[in-house]
Parts: sequence; structure tokens; C-alpha cells
Amino acid sequence: MTARVSRRSFLAGGSSLVVGFTLLGGLDRAEAANPNGLLRINPTAPASTTEAWLVLTPGATTVYSGKVELGTGVQTALTQIVAEELRLRMSDVQFVQGDTVLVPSQGFTAGSKTLQQGAVTLRQAAATAYAALLNLAAHYLRVDPSRLVAHEGRFRIAQRETSVSYRKLLRGTNTVLPLNTSAPQVAPVDYRIVGTDADRVDLPAKLTAQFRYTTDVTVPGMLHGRVVRPSGRNANFNSIGNVDRAQAIPGFVRVVQIGNFVGVVATSEWAAARAANPTTGITVSWTPGPALVNEASLPTALRDPANQYKATVELDTGDVDAAFASAAKVYQASYFSPFHMHGAVGASSAVADVRPAPDASGIQATVWSGTQGVNNLRGAISGLLGISAPAVRVLYTEAAGCYGHNGADDAAADAALLSQIVGKPVRVQWTRQNEHGWEPLGPAQAHDMRGVVSGAGITAWMHTIYAATHGSRPSATNAGTLLAGQFIGKLPDPLPSSAGDASGRNSEVTYTFANQRMEAHLVKSFVTTGPTSATPATPLVHLLPRSSSLRSLGGLSNTFANESFFDELALAGGFDPFQLRLDSLTDPRALSVLDAIKPAWRSRPRGGNGVGAGVAYQQYELVNAYVATYVEVAVDAASGKISVQRVVVAHDCGLIINPDGLRHQIEGNVIQGISRTLKEEVHYAGDAITTLLWAAPPGTSAPAYSVIRFNEVPPIETILVDRPDQPVLGAGEPAIGTMAAAIGNAVFAACGARLRTLPMTAERVKAALP
Repeated sequence: MTARVSRRSFLAGGSSLVVGFTLLGGLDRAEAANPNGLLRINPTAPASTTEAWLVLTPGATTVYSGKVELGTGVQTALTQIVAEELRLRMSDVQFVQGDTVLVPSQGFTAGSKTLQQGAVTLRQAAATAYAALLNLAAHYLRVDPSRLVAHEGRFRIAQRETSVSYRKLLRGTNTVLPLNTSAPQVAPVDYRIVGTDADRVDLPAKLTAQFRYTTDVTVPGMLHGRVVRPSGRNANFNSIGNVDRAQAIPGFVRVVQIGNFVGVVATSEWAAARAANPTTGITVSWTPGPALVNEASLPTALRDPANQYKATVELDTGDVDAAFASAAKVYQASYFSPFHMHGAVGASSAVADVRPAPDASGIQATVWSGTQGVNNLRGAISGLLGISAPAVRVLYTEAAGCYGHNGADDAAADAALLSQIVGKPVRVQWTRQNEHGWEPLGPAQAHDMRGVVSGAGITAWMHTIYAATHGSRPSATNAGTLLAGQFIGKLPDPLPSSAGDASGRNSEVTYTFANQRMEAHLVKSFVTTGPTSATPATPLVHLLPRSSSLRSLGGLSNTFANESFFDELALAGGFDPFQLRLDSLTDPRALSVLDAIKPAWRSRPRGGNGVGAGVAYQQYELVNAYVATYVEVAVDAASGKISVQRVVVAHDCGLIINPDGLRHQIEGNVIQGISRTLKEEVHYAGDAITTLLWAAPPGTSAPAYSVIRFNEVPPIETILVDRPDQPVLGAGEPAIGTMAAAIGNAVFAACGARLRTLPMTAERVKAALP
């Protein structure tokens, strides 16, 4: 278990320099390496604040990051930034992340904001620390600071051999400084680490099977739990049978039932799995509930005002109504994308250790989770367990990668609830069926587009979007945002006051159309009924599958509609779609990424013979990274199969920290974008998800959640536009938004089939062929 030390005793115990660090108790590597010195920089004055970002001791330089490594390489990039500013080697920098006791809260690691936000703070913290070290060195060497140069942890007087190490300067130091946002930073022209293909710091352990993932976490006395899910989203608990059969399984400990939450605990995972299996262990009877909105009618149901919670106009410039009224023709088109899964290859897991009372440091519950938001999960679990949030410690442990809100938080809640009941640590491992059947999904979206095109280009544009919420992540104040919380009768957060939550990202466009409107309709995903004799535990009726954040939060669907309709209007007006994009933009950075793919467009296959090319553009969230994508496809008219042959992406996200890492992010966006465009679709019947496996079992016709295979990945070319003088912008999500539209536009060029529904299956291609 983790040793404990008070903040006061730590700060009084030796020499150090700290930049913005949270010391609420806990002994970690930096503290253990601090027998003789510490330097601390706080985010703000006064220096007594409890938060800090960076700790320097004679034995270690440690970053404390609220943004976590999800497998995307951000730990490497953040380490590069700190090492650059401190003039250290990357191997000199240690990294502590996602610990609600030890690190500052930086919200969720999501939305392509880790470098965009976290890098700024850490750069300032490292610059603040370097300035303090520089002054210490100048005093020690009795020279003006301007005469000193630093390299790999040592100051040297310019053109002389006299030097002093950081280690020596820190001995006897106990300094706490506020974050200085004006501290001088390394000029881009002097970068030696930032902007290089630095090796991933996390890969050696992963490639040698030494890395400790969430599934590898063990603690002394740990038991294993499995949760038995209801038969559907609206089913309610009735009874449990065959408990004696479960009790006969070696290692069986207990059955737990609270409302609709049913689980078993055993001394081994195998025993827990057998005890939860209806053929070998307990059997649970459920009272069926109402069906969800019929899947086949989703496009219509989303547009039905009776199913909507609120509608708001999110953008209205010019006079759209007058432009439509005076137009010779108003073009219209409708688009649709289904529910999508996160599709993590590894199912979620978690470990929780909930004790009857707080320990000496005030911690009563410790949770190990692959969550993207440790602090929000801490608050939600505190409400679930009925204990204070400061008594819950959540430790981030890397899990199977995913972009968005998958089952990680819910697995943690399962483990915490079971642990509290049995009084011992419990590990919960979801199965593939759990993950596919119960993870939050990216919501289905419907789009109605209207526009006018004339000799001057596109003169009027309207996008109306219909979708359920993209945001039901764990709330720090509401256990009802956890699946286990809903099962024991707690309600999710109320729907937001604005329908803008339905619009997601990039529902608007950055083209210079004179008249534009975007209207969002937020669809109800559930209603509350109040406790009744039939539903005593869960006064909640789901109308749609539970939805939440998935990579780009609607950006793929929105840009699919926007950029497909752009092509439709361009072709209707007799314009080259690529040139019209150039003519409809004024931002030099937007024009730059389009110019970067212009050679591919000029040499494109001309289409009409089953081979075609398409483009799509977006500026992520309207103010962040710029992406232009070119795609070539081949379409087999006989089978309807689409094969992506080539992808070229031009990407401008400001200053590039690690070009190799950025390429990997773009390639991941492209691959997942192709998969969601051509293959992925959640199916359900009644109130239960039916796509529970990657492939249907042999001899069955069960629906499966199909994803792209390795042999279907095309050549991907990336064009990186580096702007060292510009702020860092995120790259985790921008490129995926362009993929569906670029593919759809290429398909139309190849064979004349305009596809407005995802996924673009062979059946839909054949149905759309002219």
C-alpha cells in the first residue's frame, strides 16, 4: 500500500524546488528522493497554495500532470516540453499522473486539449523553475545570470569550464514559488528537444510486457467481482435463484443485490465468472421494461418534436430566410449516422479498496481506474458510497485505449460498490458482452441541410441537427452519472438548458457564406417517472441507448453532413468542389492546408469508372487545428463494396512537439474514421443492445460490431504544417471529422452514388447507384 506523509512534514523535511504541486499527503518518488532539498512552484500566489505542477529535488525532477497518458504519446510530448525548458535530458524527468491525492485537477483528458492546455501550464512551470535555478547558479558562481548557459542539468559560465550542477544547487534549498506566466521561455529557434521525433517514454515497458495496465493491478487480499446486468435498459430486478449452486463453487464469497445492481464476489476471477453465469451459478429474473425507440425508425424519431427536449438556434448570421425566399432554387439533403461504440479492444476493468473507516491520511476508498477524469470519478464514487470526496483516492492506471467515455468509469463504480459491501479490495473485469452491451455510446445524429448556390458561390446555408447528448461523463456531484448509481436508484444529470449539447463539434462551418444558420434539437434519451411499486429501484425509463462522449463528439457526423452537402451544392452550381472551398475561405492557415493537398487533387482519378477522389476540410471546433483530407476510393458496382485506396491529410496544429507522435495521431484518426464510415453501427432490439461481439459466432446470424481489419488500411500520407510561433493545438480528434465526407465525396465521383447514411455498406451503395 502507499505510504503516507503529511504535507507539512514533507515540506519541512529537506531541500527542494516545487512548481505548482498538490501535497495532500502521500509519499511518491519525488518525495522519497527528497532527503536534502526541494524547489516548488505554485500555480498562483500566495506560495502556500496546495497545488503545484513540478517538483525538483537533488535526486529527481518530477512532473505532476492532471492530463494522463491514454496511449497517444502525450506523456512523451509533455516530458519533451519540461526537459526543453529546464535544459535536461528526457530521462531526467519523471512523470506522475492522474492521482487525486498527488496531482492538480486539470479536468478530463479529452477533446484534444492535453497539449493545448496542459503543455502551456507545464511550460510556464518549467520556465519558472529554470529562472529560479538560474538565479541560484548566478549567486553560487558569483556572476551575472546572463553569463550562464545550461545543458543537461548543469550551469556553466560561458567560455569557461567553471560549472555547478542542479543537484548541488538544490541541496539545502526549500523554495516555494508561484507560477510565473511571464518567465522567459526557450525561443523556438533554440529548441533541441521540442520538434524532434523523441522516442516514446512508455513504449519500452509495453513492448517488453513489463507495463502494468489496469488489468494487471493487484492488491493484498483482493477478491474478484462480476456484475450480472439486467436483461435490458429498462428491465427491473425481480428475484435471484440457484444461489446454492453458486455457493458450491470453490472460492465463492457472496452475492450482492441492491436495487437493479446484482453482482457476485469470489476469490478468483474464474470462480466469479462461474458464479455469475446462469448455467453454472446464480440465475436472475428481471421484469421487462418498455422498449427503446425503434432502431429502424431512428432517423424519423430523432426529428419528431415529441421526442425532443429543447431546440435552440446556435448561429444565425445574415438573413437566411430572405436568401431562401429569393432563391431560384433551394437545395435540400438529409444525412444520418448511427450509434457508435468506442470499441476498445480490451474490455474495461478496475480495482477498488473500500475500508470501513478512513485511514490515518483520511482515505477510505482507493480506486484504480483507466478513467479520463480522476477527479470527476472521485466525486461520483463518493456519492455512490456515501462518503466524502476527499476520502476517495482515484489512481489512474492506463487501460485499453479509447477516445471518449467508455466503460472504464462504470467498471470502477462496480468494483467500489462490491468492495464496500464485502469489506475487502475487489477487482472487476468486464467481458466483451459487458463492454459492447453497456458502455456509453456516441449518439445517433440526423441532419437536415438547406442551401443556395449561384454564380457567386454558396450564398445561403442552414444546418439543422437532431441528436441526444454527447456529454454524460461522471459528474463530481452526482453518482447517477455512473451505471451502478442508476442501478441503485440514483438519477443522471438533468438535460442541459441549451440544445447546443446536441450539436456536438463542427456543426457550424468556417466558410464565408453571407447567410448562415445552425439549429440544434436536443433529443430526450430518458425520462424520469418517480418510484413506483413496479420500479422501486430505478425511476428512470430510457428512450435511447445511453450516449456520451466519443472521439470528436459528433464532429465526424457533422462534418459528414457539412462537407458532403458542400460538394452537392458545388456540383449543382457547376463549381470544382476543391476550388470552391478555396474561394469560400479567407484564413491563410485554412488555405495553406488545402494548398498542401492540391497536387493530389490535380492528379486525381477523374471518376465515373468505379475509381474516384474526394476532399473534405474542417477547422476543429471552428478555432483550433486545421485539416484538409484527400481520399481515393474504388467501388465495385457489382458487389457494392467500397475500398479506400489512398488518404492524404494536411494538418496544422500550430507548434509540433513530436512529429512522429503527431503522425501516429493522424493515422489513428484516419483508420478509425474509415472504420466508422464503412463498417461501424450499433444495433439493438427492444431495450437491449444486440451487437455484443466483434463477429457473429459460427453458424449464427447474430448482429456483430464490425471494425476495420489491418488488410483494409490504405496508404496514409501526412503533411505536417509546423508553426513554431503559434500555440500548440490538439491533434487527437481533428482529422477524424473529415473522413466520412471525403470518402462519400470520392464514392460519388467514382460511381455517382451519393450516400447520406452511415455506415456506407455495400447494400446502400447498390441502392444509391444511378
